Amino acid sequence: MNDASALRRRIRLCLALFVAGLVLSGLTAFPLLHEVNLLAAMLGVGDAASPEGYTGLQYWVLYVREGLQVSYAKYPFLAYGTDWLAFGHLVIAVFFIGPLVDPVRNVWVIQAGMVACVLVIPLALICGPLRGIPFYWRLIDCSFGVVGFVPLWFALRWTRELQERR
Repeated sequence: MNDASALRRRIRLCLALFVAGLVLSGLTAFPLLHEVNLLAAMLGVGDAASPEGYTGLQYWVLYVREGLQVSYAKYPFLAYGTDWLAFGHLVIAVFFIGPLVDPVRNVWVIQAGMVACVLVIPLALICGPLRGIPFYWRLIDCSFGVVGFVPLWFALRWTRELQERR
């Protein structure tokens, strides 16, 4: 196997990991209340009726669950926003089919993905406090941008190397 084939395989692996993350993030945005109930159970507070009396992550998960329960019961249309969030993740994943097929020709998609990953950080750090998101949760949100950036950085680096070999 030649060097170009090995580079293409590494690029595809990085992009496939990124796409899998996008798809997983998208699909998990649909059943939010079910997932929060599961997380509450894992934290040992699944039977709690309210977040009162809890602190830290337990409080936050119960608070989010209460918010989802109330809004889904009284304003179910609000869940449509997270349906669109999920759809957006899935659509973005579709754009990465081009780089999977021909990374050199579609390098701009990889670069745009890297820009989006970087922009996750200011979004979380600016909008998070405005929405009452705890700092530790904003750091978790920021980590998605950092974790997503890494495979795209390798894919870009190897794509440039592949381009030089042509």
